[in-house]
Amino acid sequence: MIVAFDADDTLWHNEDKFQETHREFEALLAPWAEAAAVEEQLTSVQRTNLPRYGFGAKSFMLSMMETALDISDHEAPPETLREIIRLGQAILDRPTQLLEGVPEVLASLSNFTLMMITKGDLYAQLSSIEKSGLADHFWRIDVVAHKDAATYAEVLERHDVPIERFVMVGNSVKSDVLPVLELGGRSVHVPYHVTWTLETAEDDHGQEFPTLERLADLPELLESWS
Repeated sequence: MIVAFDADDTLWHNEDKFQETHREFEALLAPWAEAAAVEEQLTSVQRTNLPRYGFGAKSFMLSMMETALDISDHEAPPETLREIIRLGQAILDRPTQLLEGVPEVLASLSNFTLMMITKGDLYAQLSSIEKSGLADHFWRIDVVAHKDAATYAEVLERHDVPIERFVMVGNSVKSDVLPVLELGGRSVHVPYHVTWTLETAEDDHGQEFPTLERLADLPELLESWS
């Protein structure tokens, strides 16, 4: 059995830092709009920009810049734009903080072939992977632009992994669960305590999949499947 892991919010903390930055950004634009209006505009801009910039802190920074200009009617001073850059850099510079028990779980799965499939900015993700110290646990590591059925199919074909032997583990139903089920593989949902609005699945399409409260419960589940 080949078991693939998502990275952000599955192996290490990620979204909480973005959520903290959202609050700082809303405070920064308080002279021009209420927090709810800033958040609504930022989400709209991010949704539009995803096909242009993809995922990650750099894309988020550009969307914050555009939102600031829109909300302030282009009156935001250079100091505000500079602070937005600082906010984005702070996300990129943060240490990789592993979720509780991750090294122990990965070590316990030594009888399985492990992969990491994560999406986002290539340089930022490779940096996070290096800082995590987890790379040696994985047979293959792939950083992809999107996580849809076509992307998973391409990755599995490239590594000669049969879908019937493939299991994907991640915190996102939209990105880590549904696309793999669509292909005929298996998925395990391990929710994080917060999910980005644009990463929320609107419909599970009647699919059934296991949801674990903690990653530590994964080895027992995989053993029952094998």
